[in-house]
Amino acid sequence: MSDPRREAVKGFWAMIAVCVIWGLSGLYYKQLSEVPPIEVLAHRTLWSAIFLGAVLGLRGRLGELVAALGGARGTLIRLILAALVISTNWFVFIWSVKEGHALEASFGYYIFPLVAVLLGRLVMGETMGRVQWAAVAIAGLAVVVLGVGLGVTPWIPLIIAGTFGSYGLIKKQLSVAPVTSVLAEVVILSPIALAVLWAAHTGRIGDGQGGQFGRDLGHSLMLAFSGVLTGGPLILFSYAAQRVRMATVGLVQYLNPTLQLGVAVLAFGEPLTHWHLVALPLIWLALALYSGASLRAAARRQSPPAAPEAR
Repeated sequence: MSDPRREAVKGFWAMIAVCVIWGLSGLYYKQLSEVPPIEVLAHRTLWSAIFLGAVLGLRGRLGELVAALGGARGTLIRLILAALVISTNWFVFIWSVKEGHALEASFGYYIFPLVAVLLGRLVMGETMGRVQWAAVAIAGLAVVVLGVGLGVTPWIPLIIAGTFGSYGLIKKQLSVAPVTSVLAEVVILSPIALAVLWAAHTGRIGDGQGGQFGRDLGHSLMLAFSGVLTGGPLILFSYAAQRVRMATVGLVQYLNPTLQLGVAVLAFGEPLTHWHLVALPLIWLALALYSGASLRAAARRQSPPAAPEAR
């Protein structure tokens, strides 16, 4: 039998690896800035389908994909919705890195847990304590500070947080394994991705000179590897989630936007204005309140009931 403590340690380091990959992924997509974001997204979708399909095929689990796509109508509708929102999230992130807005994208991944809590309350009727309401309100204040201070609507963090939060809400209602679910989502999106690449390579979109794949060996290899970069961390995440407590998963995930922020400022040279320096501590405060409340709730659930008093 495997040692639970050793398995928990391996799960913890797998979770760290996932967040490091996600947090540094902007460096990868920045190297593809010459490729239109919609084309990068199309390749990411198709190569993810090929990679995840190969993984499930080697495990003899492709039947799960068939069952998911051919199952209940409600499941298929949720998979379609999940595919639409996660593809929107991917596109906005890729576009943000290309256009010099990676810093704003990192803010979106910071506030998404709070958006997810709010969506759970509004859509699922889940309860929220006073501390959680306070955390959401403080995060909302941070978004307002950014919007007013920078003079523009902070739509990038709002879209990223909203789509990722919605994605989690939809996935919560799906009784499909995580890797199988994502494979089903990219399979659903594949016809659209193929249409985009056909339009790019026939000059109907883009610079009119054909698609980028095959034009440059380096870019071609990077576009193909985007499938592994998407599917690989997902497999690691599933491995980690089975071995560590969800509270640990939630806390470690803050490493992702922290690395994204560091990459945006230190590697891409994006300006960290005084408005960012006001909004960021507000977001950290909101996350500290939210995480503290979550940890206390988890501790209460795990603590044994008090023994009855002797009479």
